[in-house]
Amino acid sequence: MDLFRKKDINVLLARQSPLKRTLKTFDLTLLGIGAIIGTGIFVLTGKGALTAGPALALSFVIAAICCGFAGLCYAEFASMAPVAGSAYTYSYISFGEIIAFIIGWDLILEYALGAATVGAGWSGYFVNFVGNLGWHIPKVLTAAAGTTPGVTTYFNLPAFAIIILITSIIAMGINQTKHLNDIMVTIKVSVIIIFIAATVWFVHAKNWQPFSPYGWYSFHKGTASGIIPGASIVFFSFIGFDSVSSSAEETINPRKTLPRGILYSLLIASVLYVAMTLVMTGVVKYTVFAKFLDAPILAVLAKTGQGWLSMLVSLGAILGMTTVILVQLYGQSRITYSMSRDGLFPKFFGEISLRHQTPYKGTWFFGITTAIVSGFINLNILSELVNIGTLTAFILVSAGILWMRKKHPELHRGFKAPGVPFTPIIAIAFCLLLVVGLNWETWIRFIVWFAIGMCIYFGYARKHSLMNQETK
Repeated sequence: MDLFRKKDINVLLARQSPLKRTLKTFDLTLLGIGAIIGTGIFVLTGKGALTAGPALALSFVIAAICCGFAGLCYAEFASMAPVAGSAYTYSYISFGEIIAFIIGWDLILEYALGAATVGAGWSGYFVNFVGNLGWHIPKVLTAAAGTTPGVTTYFNLPAFAIIILITSIIAMGINQTKHLNDIMVTIKVSVIIIFIAATVWFVHAKNWQPFSPYGWYSFHKGTASGIIPGASIVFFSFIGFDSVSSSAEETINPRKTLPRGILYSLLIASVLYVAMTLVMTGVVKYTVFAKFLDAPILAVLAKTGQGWLSMLVSLGAILGMTTVILVQLYGQSRITYSMSRDGLFPKFFGEISLRHQTPYKGTWFFGITTAIVSGFINLNILSELVNIGTLTAFILVSAGILWMRKKHPELHRGFKAPGVPFTPIIAIAFCLLLVVGLNWETWIRFIVWFAIGMCIYFGYARKHSLMNQETK
């Protein structure tokens, strides 16, 4: 049995999709921004600043460059093979079934754990927001057990509830998903611009000294610190753009609009991240963020005394993280739909609702599972797993461009990544650099996840693969 049998791209392109095509370049750009801008600005900035100091701005630049080169490779693949599945489908075309399954399994980890982690962060801002309005949620229902030292908690009710709510919207149809995302992204970007404009006047250059207290890479208090480890942390902020390519079968004229949506969203998000980081570390000494890890922007508001911005920023943070959850759950449902359609997952996950034109059952299954994880499990030690899974996907997509350019040059229609072979090689090098910045515990957990995936592949997927049936 050939574990590396490949999908014929022409067969994929000839397949009629039951999904509804409605997304345009504007929608895809906002979909990408919706996924990218959220956790990075509203949650990870504090942890990143403690890791890299004010040089966190450089960490964001490195992560953005890495994603930029990888984004060019994604854009070419999206133009060449505009079908659902993102890196999973691209790997199936380039490297074969088992590699595709591995990357699909990694993407499930990326989207599910990413949505659950962001849901936990969303909960913190939501509790603070409604608290200012005089509504108080019992402390025991604001976080998973063991999340906050010295505080008794059992269940993260807000995180559970928001994931269930978003799942219901995604299951209803792509138009509902698109309109909700467009509105929330417009509001949150406006909030970020207002925040920067209002606080930039309080920047003091002395707070940027020393600019890079831990250098490029060092160990501080037994933890990897510096610009490179900081980039490995904030890389989590950029992973959303790959979910744009999951929408290929719901996009109008995907050969043109998908590349544009991927690259536009990356560019806009990168500019906002760097500007926001410089302002925050310029207003507040980076060490102060140790007291504001869950909501680092509140440290800036406390320093400037601009109380009027507090509610606005909290609303922007809530909407920002809501769109991240929405796009990640959306991307996850399309990955599992593609794997189910290929026979690597049970048919249940690929069944399309005629009424909603969405993979209704699969969307609800993973939405409920993600909500349970976010509600009951302490995700602080698991968030970096999202990074390593995504980096693996980026490496394979970039390598896939090298392979496809060499073996199938006739297929490269539409957008072409400039500078090949250097562009994918640089993307791979940057991804490997960021992998080095991850802790060894992350590798152990990743290996465990990989082993579970291999059990599923050899126990179920390879026997039920449609390609296996075609070769009989």
